[in-house]
Amino acid sequence: MNTITGRFRIAGIWEGVSLLLLICIAMPLKYFADISSAVAVLGMIHGILFPLYLIALAHLGLVKRWKASNWIMGVAAGLLPFGTFIFESYLRKREWQ
Repeated sequence: MNTITGRFRIAGIWEGVSLLLLICIAMPLKYFADISSAVAVLGMIHGILFPLYLIALAHLGLVKRWKASNWIMGVAAGLLPFGTFIFESYLRKREWQ
């Protein structure tokens, strides 16, 4: 967590996990079991973690002087289930360029 890439990796993991929990657990509980409190709690957690992911993405992108395509892929990755994990793997294979 001492490096920019480490902070981005942590932010991406937590954001990805919160999105998956929201979609795979909280949403089915709301619509199939009529338990809406799970969406309220996980939605708030995800609502906090997503901007933190975007801040970490912006910091990494500015330091690494990314092209526009990397910025677009990073933002899209935050919106898609498993996206942050795939994007982080993509960056790691290219040595975080």
